[in-house]
Amino acid sequence: MVEASRDRPWARVWSVASLVGAVAALLEEGFAGCVVGGEIAGFSRAASGHCYFTLKDPSGAATLRCAMFRRAASLLDFTPSDGQHVELRGRIGVYEPRGELQFVAEAMRAAGAGALYERFLRVRARLESEGLFDPAVKRALPAHPRTVGIVTSLAGAALHDVATTLARRSPHVRVVVYPSLVQGIDAPAALCAAIRLAGERREVDVLVLCRGGGSLEDLWAFNEERVVRAVRGSPIHTVSGVGHETDVTLVDLAADLRAPTPTAAAELVAPATAAQGQRLRELELALVRRAHAALETQAQRIDRLALRIARPAEAVAHRAHALALLEQRLQSAPARAIATGRARADAAAGRLRHAIEIARSRIAARIDAAALRLHAVDPQRVLARGYALLASADGTPVTSISGLVVGEAVSARLADGTAELTTRSVTPTTATR
Repeated sequence: MVEASRDRPWARVWSVASLVGAVAALLEEGFAGCVVGGEIAGFSRAASGHCYFTLKDPSGAATLRCAMFRRAASLLDFTPSDGQHVELRGRIGVYEPRGELQFVAEAMRAAGAGALYERFLRVRARLESEGLFDPAVKRALPAHPRTVGIVTSLAGAALHDVATTLARRSPHVRVVVYPSLVQGIDAPAALCAAIRLAGERREVDVLVLCRGGGSLEDLWAFNEERVVRAVRGSPIHTVSGVGHETDVTLVDLAADLRAPTPTAAAELVAPATAAQGQRLRELELALVRRAHAALETQAQRIDRLALRIARPAEAVAHRAHALALLEQRLQSAPARAIATGRARADAAAGRLRHAIEIARSRIAARIDAAALRLHAVDPQRVLARGYALLASADGTPVTSISGLVVGEAVSARLADGTAELTTRSVTPTTATR
């Protein structure tokens, strides 16, 4: 049949649709289910929910247009992005309206970059727990550095961007470049060596680590733990300007200041000369105005002093008047002091007399009260009421019949005299109930 077709090359003419359909059928049958890996480029998600992108071979030798429909895209557990390495499971086919080869993805998983991102998260968590990213340990940059160091590749565009920006904004700032690899397996060691060299030489005020954007693999050197520790341990203030604004590396978190791009890093480390010059001119004008105001104030003071010196008689008269007032006060001061002292003495004497009178009245009242109490217990008043005080021959008071003896003499003291008595009998008092 092949020979026949060679003999008759125009025997069968395919329509475009028929040929594309036949090729699509062959491809779908031969590659009904396969897995392909590569790097995402031009990823977009349509309003319908379908996703479209291109899958690039790591070597750059080939590309494959891919589509993932809404149902499959809704099952993704991550958000695909450009530069990410993924593995797709699906089928190969032909987009017949354009006759283009395309891969219809039914599932997608991260590969390469996904593993690196997991490693990134692990290293970040460990270093963060050690306090390497703590804002409290970060140092403020010098406001006006004289020399800026740059750690980057001599072949990269980042060096040109930083140097150009510094030359435009602050041409007086000296730039020292510490060449280093910024990508590849040898880059971490080179970066650590450059940072260490800058710290040993101590010739710059600020150290800028920078490079252009790229994928996670391209920037991985700035996620290596030894590079992060070197940045945090550098004795020089460090600024990180790695990748684009959306790229975040561990060096960004460890540096004293993170810049979104290398150009922004240059703008942050050195102030613009034009703005500083304008500020200096404003300060100069303010200083001149204040100096003129101070000179005018002192000139007015000198004028007032000159007027006073020009009329010394007025100053002498003023001083004489003041002396006369002082003399009058001095002359009248003793009389005023004596009068004041006398008034104080009179007031004190009055208060003393009043206090004595009060004390005397209180003492007299106390004496009267004591006399009343003493008079109330006077034995003579008891005798006046008809009682008698008996006493034995030796003068001992007799208070009980047990002290009397029949035939013995006793003396009885009455209100108006004393009688000598003889005891004739003793009769005890009968107790009554």
